[in-house]
Amino acid sequence: MTVLDVERIRECLPHRYPFLMVDRILERAEDRVVAVKNVTANEPHFQGHFPVPLGAVMPGVLIVEAMAQTAAFLALPVTEEGEEAQAALGYLVGIEKARFRRKVVPGDQLRLEAKSVRLRRGLLQADVEATVDGAPAASATLSILLASE
Repeated sequence: MTVLDVERIRECLPHRYPFLMVDRILERAEDRVVAVKNVTANEPHFQGHFPVPLGAVMPGVLIVEAMAQTAAFLALPVTEEGEEAQAALGYLVGIEKARFRRKVVPGDQLRLEAKSVRLRRGLLQADVEATVDGAPAASATLSILLASE
């Protein structure tokens, strides 16, 4: 089990503010990754999605992006704490069975769990679920094409 803070996550993913959607990796194994995304009112998308009086709602596409960034860690070898991180570049090429079950709003903490379904010939497929306080928020089967050097 490997825990990664945001600095170590930045070493592994090419994303930066405002598009880095993973704050911490809580658990990491060969076939499973658990991460969290703290949803705050300071995020730029809340200025227009949705305006007052409807209230701020995290766009579904950004929830899917957080799920994809979590799944990307399934493609990296699991190393011991303190070892040099490997950078990964992948492209989201497929979204299947996407379901959104509840609103995600400022103050929520998304718990993202990705489970490897298949990794072959540079294509990673993962089942990913996002929950808030144990309640399902979103789920999908994602396909990520891993970039070759």
